[in-house]
Amino acid sequence: MGNKLYVGNLAYSVRDETLQEAFAPFGSVTSAKVMMDRETGRSKGFGFVEMATDDEAQAAINGMNGQALDGRAIVVNVARPREDRPGGGGGFGGGRSGGGGYGGGGGRSGGG
Repeated sequence: MGNKLYVGNLAYSVRDETLQEAFAPFGSVTSAKVMMDRETGRSKGFGFVEMATDDEAQAAINGMNGQALDGRAIVVNVARPREDRPGGGGGFGGGRSGGGGYGGGGGRSGGG
């Protein structure tokens, strides 16, 4: 499974310490990190928590997924290694594929 957890939908007020305290009841938190925007210094709204064991990580998922933290229901699941994530990251627009923007096709057919 893995003992590193992705924590999403975080309120912008949540900091590393907040995550650490929230996950501590489920076991030993070896690290808790909220991802911050380099430019603005604001939270990106997600982070990662690492538990000491897989069992503690599973207990944290079961106990915290969907729970409110600073007023927002958070999403907790096993973090996937970067290279396993679909779409690949990197660069501007990281891995978002296909048509957005104006006139981007999108399978719509004319007709009347």
